[in-house]
Amino acid sequence: MSDAIGPGDLVLCVNAAPNHATRRPVPLQAGETYRVLAVMEFACPCGRSDALLDVGIDFAWCQTRFRLLPKPKAQVRTRRVSAPKETETIR
Repeated sequence: MSDAIGPGDLVLCVNAAPNHATRRPVPLQAGETYRVLAVMEFACPCGRSDALLDVGIDFAWCQTRFRLLPKPKAQVRTRRVSAPKETETIR
């Protein structure tokens, strides 16, 4: 999964369980989205992932806590442009 996630991607937190190693509560909120700042190619101590994600909160988190969100698709919008009306002077 680490090759699919890169810096700047949006991820959804799906697991706000206590920290794998220390069993302390984590500051992440399940159901919230986070922007990935960096992907560290380092195996998580839990053995379930091959990378840790830095989302700007605390240090780095196991990538199994997150799901990659699809990139938003560009929407084409038609804009209405107001142009001055041309007037013709008649003598």
